[in-house]
Amino acid sequence: MSNELNASSMADIAFLLLIFFLVTTTIVEDKGITVRLPPWSEEDPETQRLKSRNVFSVLVNAQNQLLVRGEPTDIRDLRERTKEFISNPLKREDLAEKPTMAIISLKNDRGTNYETYLQVYNELKAAYNELWDELSQRKYNVPYSDDLPTAWIKEIRGEIPMVLSEAEPTSFGEEN
Repeated sequence: MSNELNASSMADIAFLLLIFFLVTTTIVEDKGITVRLPPWSEEDPETQRLKSRNVFSVLVNAQNQLLVRGEPTDIRDLRERTKEFISNPLKREDLAEKPTMAIISLKNDRGTNYETYLQVYNELKAAYNELWDELSQRKYNVPYSDDLPTAWIKEIRGEIPMVLSEAEPTSFGEEN
């Protein structure tokens, strides 16, 4: 009498388990930054003359320093300056005429760190999020979120549209 165990089907079982786990496992994808790009067109875009008071230019150089509307700025002040520019609560002549006319222009140097780019982008986006939240609180007495009725979201974003234009990065170290 032999004391051996029949292991001929073990390979089949292992193979079936492997296939089962491959089929049932979901792979999480990184979402990254959600930016809606304009549709592709062969035609040259229309050239529009914008009032300089409606453009909030943010330049990031190769040393990761910010120049906001011609003034050196710390990244910690960017959100508040952006909110003030868009909403213009004191009706200043050097800030946006109204939120629907405000344009944020972001330009980086090719030497800019990706981390700095993300910090700047996040601060600009956070400024809009805070303005949307303030408007939602004033109008509907609820914080702004994606759970709001679609009509409310459209109305809020219609009053304060997010217009963020990213210019072609400059060559490494070029400061134009």
